[in-house]
Amino acid sequence: MSESDCSKLHIAMFPWVAYGHFIPFLHLSNKLAEKGHKISFILPEGVQPKLAKMNQFPNLIQFIPLVIPQVDGLPPGAETTHVVPLNQQKYLAFAVDQTRDQVEDILKLLKPDMVFYDFWFWIPRLARQLGISPVIYLVASSVFLGMWLNPKKLTEETTVEEAIELPPGYPSSTVRFKAEEAPELLFYAEDFGSGLSLQERIRVGLIESDAIAFRSCREIEGPFLDYVAQGFGKPVLLSGPCLTETKTPQLDEKWDKWLSQFEPGSVVFCSFGSQIVLRKDVFQELVLGFESCGLPFLVALKPPQGCLTIEEALPEGFQERVKGRGLVYGGWVPQELLLHHPNIGCFVNHCGYGTMWEFLLSDCQILLIPEIADQILNTRLMVDELRIGVEVKRGKNRQVSKESLSEAIKLVMNKENETANMLRANRAKLKQTLSGRDVHEEHINNFIQALKDLVQK
Repeated sequence: MSESDCSKLHIAMFPWVAYGHFIPFLHLSNKLAEKGHKISFILPEGVQPKLAKMNQFPNLIQFIPLVIPQVDGLPPGAETTHVVPLNQQKYLAFAVDQTRDQVEDILKLLKPDMVFYDFWFWIPRLARQLGISPVIYLVASSVFLGMWLNPKKLTEETTVEEAIELPPGYPSSTVRFKAEEAPELLFYAEDFGSGLSLQERIRVGLIESDAIAFRSCREIEGPFLDYVAQGFGKPVLLSGPCLTETKTPQLDEKWDKWLSQFEPGSVVFCSFGSQIVLRKDVFQELVLGFESCGLPFLVALKPPQGCLTIEEALPEGFQERVKGRGLVYGGWVPQELLLHHPNIGCFVNHCGYGTMWEFLLSDCQILLIPEIADQILNTRLMVDELRIGVEVKRGKNRQVSKESLSEAIKLVMNKENETANMLRANRAKLKQTLSGRDVHEEHINNFIQALKDLVQK
């Protein structure tokens, strides 16, 4: 392709069918479209209305509907993980694998320069047959990619010691799994549709890609990014945080009014994202921890397992005891806007990769309770390498007690505590490095140039 031909790129996006993947792919699409590049976003036909309001450049970002076939084991009409339990998502993956012919027809018609994908191991070979460059775009951290560089393939027979062993040359001895966390890691060895494990799907996608792209920057993951680049022998492209500026910068009046009752930096905010549904006993222990910390708090969690509403899940007498000080909410909340409210002083979260980027640009103290494998390693990166947060201690069976949560909150919110002040200073310094439009502009401009170089080869 000549220089003039590639002045504007045409990129197809085909993420895993989960909102935690659609949204970061769309954030990147908005950043690329802002620079005049064309995006064809392949997604299940029922998802488009839900994402349309996030498409900031409808003249350049076109949604391409995909019909997900019905397969045995999949709930009727299911198109995304939002309505499919984790133990049934292998059927969803298998169903999307059956759309290969549809995707081929779409790509033949669109003729994009490149296609971004993640879980679809069959995309690289298909793309190359059509003269399209395949780029794997990962919405997980490079620290998590360590397991795919481990020469030992994960299987259901893998021992705990094998599962948590660090691969040769891994750049950290602390960003790792503990023995009791091995079951979370071994999930990636289980069948995830079409006779492949999730590890095999991603490993094939990595090996057969032209480049590996991350929603990241060197300031956060530098040594790990170098490790991945060397291990796979691929260019590693960095888009930067890619957080899209919201069109509604003002927090809804109901939240602002509630928060305004309290002192600046005094409120503890908790959210675990849209996918995590806790057991009722775990949920109750957590909210009791917030009650006992003595500070005002806003907890946004989905109703726990077996409960239709938050209210029916709360401990007896809880609402009366925390009235006027604490609020537990079961619906969606504007997390990013809440994190920038001056009265929020502490954020308790699961350290999902998207959430991680939101809190890195906030002024909150950070407490982490990771639930699944990638969140565990993200947490160790924040706690042990960057030293900007605290991981809440777990007890027997990896449970978080109300006492350990309450103690952790009191620790980071104590303005006279040396550790708390060190965390605050480290986070402020990192935020200053990551903030500013110039920094984000530099990341996306370098990313686009790297894509152009890839197409021109």
